[in-house]
Amino acid sequence: MKKLFTKEMIIGACVLIALAVLFFGIEYLKGVSVFKPSNYYYAVYDNVEGLEVSAPVTVNGFKIGQVDNVELMYDRPGCVLVSLSLDKQFKIPVNSKALIETSLLGTASVKIDMAAGQSYYAPGDTVPSGKVAGMLDQVSNQILPGVSDLVPKVDSILTNVNALTGNEALLQSFKNIEQLTSTLTVTAANLNAATKTLPATVGAVNGVINTVNGIVADLDSVTSQIAEAPIESTLENFNRISNDLAALTAQLQNPNSTLGALMNDSGLYDNLTKASLSIDSLLVDIRKNPKRYISIKLL
Repeated sequence: MKKLFTKEMIIGACVLIALAVLFFGIEYLKGVSVFKPSNYYYAVYDNVEGLEVSAPVTVNGFKIGQVDNVELMYDRPGCVLVSLSLDKQFKIPVNSKALIETSLLGTASVKIDMAAGQSYYAPGDTVPSGKVAGMLDQVSNQILPGVSDLVPKVDSILTNVNALTGNEALLQSFKNIEQLTSTLTVTAANLNAATKTLPATVGAVNGVINTVNGIVADLDSVTSQIAEAPIESTLENFNRISNDLAALTAQLQNPNSTLGALMNDSGLYDNLTKASLSIDSLLVDIRKNPKRYISIKLL
């Protein structure tokens, strides 16, 4: 009986299976969904820099397909034909555009700019194309001209800065600042040394405060004693003494009074002077001649 599967058939089947796996694997790695139905649309560009096969095709940031093929159009020099593989359920309204959008990293994708309307392109139609200004284009078109205008100003500023840094007055100012910094450092060291003696000073101040508190307490005691003293009677005695002194002063000033006569009579003063001189002479004579005045008899 003849074998159903010969060695050659098994080898051939394995080769076919390997080729199929290789094909589907490559398509899978390219991002192509082999088993998902797709519609193909086309777009023509004059520059597809950064756009690669299997680049995503998006609508409002949502992926609805990918770039299936990119080829040069030999019949239209300078133009590139891009084949777009889109989901079969997706329809492109008429007047929509397939715009190439470049990211900051340089990779490009196709963005469908949807137009309003109820009529749609048929699969296989060529969709109007365009390009979205990316971040690098905005930088080159907007920022770089401003930078170019800014360069001469920066150069002028640097020239002025160089002239300023070479000014002797500025250098002297820096030296003065350095000296001031050194002085401040010394002052800070002195302050640190002074703060070390601060506790002893605070203790002395506390002692003075305690002494003052004692003095205040004594003053409180004295004021309380003064408040308790008989001020009214003391004032009455003081007034009476003042009146007596006033009366005595009046008598001394009155020549008709006894005290006034003693104070104002010059004759009385002369007699008293003469009497004191006579008494002095008598005492001198008594010392010289005591027997004349004292008689002593012995029995």
